[in-house]
Amino acid sequence: MRTQRCHGRVIGVLVGCTALVLSVTGTASAQGEHHGRARHAAPDLGRQVLPANDGWASSGTGTTGGSAADAAHVHTVTTWAEFKAALAAGGNTPKIIKVKGVIDAVAEGCDAFAAPGYDFDAYLAKYAPEAWGLDTDLAAEPAGSPEGLRRVSAANQDKAIKANIPSNTTIVGIGRNAGFKGVSLQIKAVDNVILRNLSFESPIDCFPQWDPTDGDKGNWNSEYDTAVVYGATHVWLDHNTFTDGAHPDSAAPTYFGMLYQQHDGELDIVRGADYVTASWNVFSDHDKTILIGNSDSESTAAGDRGHLRTTFHHNLFANLVERAPRVRFGQVDSYNNHFVANGDYTYSFGIGKESKLVAEHNAFTLPQGVSAAKVLKRWNVSPLTAADNYVNGVKTDLIAVHNAQIPAETLESGAGWTPTLRTRVDPAKAVPRIVDCGAGAGRLG
Repeated sequence: MRTQRCHGRVIGVLVGCTALVLSVTGTASAQGEHHGRARHAAPDLGRQVLPANDGWASSGTGTTGGSAADAAHVHTVTTWAEFKAALAAGGNTPKIIKVKGVIDAVAEGCDAFAAPGYDFDAYLAKYAPEAWGLDTDLAAEPAGSPEGLRRVSAANQDKAIKANIPSNTTIVGIGRNAGFKGVSLQIKAVDNVILRNLSFESPIDCFPQWDPTDGDKGNWNSEYDTAVVYGATHVWLDHNTFTDGAHPDSAAPTYFGMLYQQHDGELDIVRGADYVTASWNVFSDHDKTILIGNSDSESTAAGDRGHLRTTFHHNLFANLVERAPRVRFGQVDSYNNHFVANGDYTYSFGIGKESKLVAEHNAFTLPQGVSAAKVLKRWNVSPLTAADNYVNGVKTDLIAVHNAQIPAETLESGAGWTPTLRTRVDPAKAVPRIVDCGAGAGRLG
């Protein structure tokens, strides 16, 4: 036996991480072949497709992304401008975009987006609770006010950092250090998209809005999810890393006694999105991580019921606060994931309105003093299935321990459906070793 370090954790394994990863992460090519069995056979990641039965994204027509692209629609990009041009080329014609190096959408800094005359100190002075109060929101503030100038600045950033992904597109990172910084990818009302082998440093909102009426003390609200699946279908996210990078919330200042929140989600799946598989990703060092279904309102529910079908497997969720994921309406299958918590942890699975969550064969590593009862959080009464999960190496009935310690939020067992779209299920006790050594960007090709 030898010791292998994976994602900062020391793990004793019988084989090296490289051999282990090759044995469990084979992926189908457009011709139905499998890659990853020999180190010398470098795969063309752009031509690989989601294997059959690999989660909800394999349902129906499956997910092939841009694997059928001709030579004219295969692009290698190194800048934000090149990336956006490649997205636009050919419309929905199958395309493969290979990302080389780290592409930074905010390389010039937040000042590049600021409207003339915008001054954050003036904003703080104008809307401080002792001056403005906590009863009036800022919606009616005129264009030339500090809030009006903030809105213009925010619109400048919004236009600059968002990129719309067309149908039939594969975006892959080349090598071990490829990805995006400060970018918000919009997978909106399209079909058949693949994102693989990419590192994402979450975008920071340069101009969060102060809302005096949000809660008893007011609150700072931010925009920009790292990736948004909005009304889209057949989306596969595989071997990516999502993190706050150089701008963790723990380093953020406070203003008006509240955290100056500059991050939104790492991955949101909303507005009737459907058939999504997230496999072998790392989600780390973030607060509000993944949201499935963004509202309880009936106007939103009408488009979400019967949709939001999502699979999470072999992902590492490390040092997160909450939402891994929080679920409304969707049939969500979460299995063979590893959840590693720290002292900021509040919950992993949020049980929301009409959610149908199946959480099985997962492993949880919780620090001393953090109870397994916190793994589940009830927002609404929705039954779930939670079988064969291990906490710190011990098989644990997550629903029973939650109900025993938090009786005011009793959870019911039985999601009412049984997942069938699984290619393999690893023993839950082996999940930390397998996932920590195999998940994240830089593990493919």
